[in-house]
Amino acid sequence: MLKTLFAALVLLAFAFPAWAASCPMLMGEIDEALQDDAKVAQLSEAEIEQVNELRQEGEEAHNDGDHARSEDLLNQAKEILGV
Repeated sequence: MLKTLFAALVLLAFAFPAWAASCPMLMGEIDEALQDDAKVAQLSEAEIEQVNELRQEGEEAHNDGDHARSEDLLNQAKEILGV
């Protein structure tokens, strides 16, 4: 029983950093899409502003340790960008 509990805790300890690492990957995908003139040309000024706000809020949530919120915000930005 104790071995099983310890194994589960060790597994969780290694899993959390992997989840946290997806936030920077999502931010990079957004940044890359914003550099693509063809993608940006398809968006309105309001959509571009919304993407930038979601990107910023996602980064702040990541820095605060709220990775679930960060991923949600960043995925919303990606959806607007169509990536």
